[in-house]
Amino acid sequence: MNPFRPVFPLDSPNLSRRSFIGASSSMLVALGAGRAWSNQPVAKEKPSFQAYPFQLGVASGDPSADGFVIWTRLAPEPLAGGGMPRESVWVHWQVAEDEAMTKVVASGKQIANPDWAHSVHVEVTGLKPDRWYWYQFKAGAEISQRGRTRTLESPDRAAAQTSPLKMTFASCQHYEGGFYTAYQHMLAEAPDLVLHLGDYIYEGSSREGQVRKHNSQEIITLEDYRNRHAQYKSDPSLQAMHAAAPWVVTWDDHEFDNNYAGDIPEEKGPASKEDFLLRRAAAYQAYYEHMPLRAACIPKGPGMKLYRSVRHGSLVDFHVLDTRQHRTDQPNRDRPGPASMNPDGTMLGAIQRDWLLGELKNSRASWNVLAQQVMMARVDRTKGPKEMYSMDQWPGYEVERQALLRAFMDLKVSNPVVLTGDIHTHWANELPVEPSQADAPSAGTEFVCTSITSKGDGTDHPAGLESMLSQNPFVKYHGDHRGYVSCVIDSKSWRSDFRTVDYVTRPGAPLKTQASFVVESGRAVLNKA
Repeated sequence: MNPFRPVFPLDSPNLSRRSFIGASSSMLVALGAGRAWSNQPVAKEKPSFQAYPFQLGVASGDPSADGFVIWTRLAPEPLAGGGMPRESVWVHWQVAEDEAMTKVVASGKQIANPDWAHSVHVEVTGLKPDRWYWYQFKAGAEISQRGRTRTLESPDRAAAQTSPLKMTFASCQHYEGGFYTAYQHMLAEAPDLVLHLGDYIYEGSSREGQVRKHNSQEIITLEDYRNRHAQYKSDPSLQAMHAAAPWVVTWDDHEFDNNYAGDIPEEKGPASKEDFLLRRAAAYQAYYEHMPLRAACIPKGPGMKLYRSVRHGSLVDFHVLDTRQHRTDQPNRDRPGPASMNPDGTMLGAIQRDWLLGELKNSRASWNVLAQQVMMARVDRTKGPKEMYSMDQWPGYEVERQALLRAFMDLKVSNPVVLTGDIHTHWANELPVEPSQADAPSAGTEFVCTSITSKGDGTDHPAGLESMLSQNPFVKYHGDHRGYVSCVIDSKSWRSDFRTVDYVTRPGAPLKTQASFVVESGRAVLNKA
């Protein structure tokens, strides 16, 4: 089957009432974001392109019971600012119940505006719950690849009546570090949903001795960030995974600047706060332009609301967090001290924390998931009585960490599960509030995914593994290969399989399952499968 077969009528847009409303809404969204539409010419209905404009593929995300977001970006020259003239273009879209696109159930057109890098974010609604759909775009005479996506179940559906969900999650895909072989294996698993927990791009300059090369020095400007996103999006394995299932995304630090905390850079250098926030605004805008996000996430200057919830029936609520934009500065390097116990230290910020506690309190789901960036378990990294923790992770904000775990118990949150990225290694952790207390009960469980490529080829025997496990009995597994985590969720249990590849510095690594764990509903403990 030819994936570029024209399925759009080439002589008529055939717009429905929904199409008109969708197009009008996109204009209102742009106006609300402060974009000067009055200075733009009328959008072109039949543009021509110097090269194929859909080179960055298609994607979908943030599914609900009646719809999802579908995304693309017009970029005939992806690594050179996109290669589009500074004019608005109409992009047509269709959603169908079949892969051949013969049973169209929604269609319309939306403006691709140069102020947003000619990206298109369509919020499709009015669809049936808990089923697969296909979608495609058209601009001028050019047709995009087809994408496959799905709706979730209605939140009113009881957990026992909600279909099980097969979900994968990943993070940390440093382009220079290797090949995205893990996504090829993920594609073969055909998950219902993909979560990406940060470090989708890396902001650093090209370095010698890497498997692949970044396309520039360290990125600073909006065009820099757009070109870096385009380079990552050009990878065929990543494109294929985006086109195969809906994604739910959040960022960590490298989408902007390594280990930043709110408006504070890691390197306390001569750059002014104003310059730093201008760079953050550029990074946030480029992130939105390249992700299948809803209009609620449109950035406003250097700020962007990324925390939100995604629900599948009454089976599972995914509470997606942002642990970078709202946090206070990391208190110190590796050793705990008075600063890490500062009650004003925060990973989430007051507004996001209150939102999260409200979501957890009101949730009717059997499983409550925190989809977030940095490890929550307080893992002691040194032998003997001295303690050493990563202050960039939740132990650097210990008062808030403990308060959140206590809230799991005090609010009687049903089956809290924390999903984490960032650390480039696999972990399976139980989450006692105070791990130094013998027999402290576990308030929840945590699964940490390794990287897709970051850190390069792994090892079978991480340094200090036995010592670390003896120091931290709540850690049930730790592995140092690249890969992702595959999960199956039903009303009675949660299963996580830690998928790995032995190497990423060359293509073709086979898939392995290094460990598997099951959490039974009502018991916050990890059982080996």
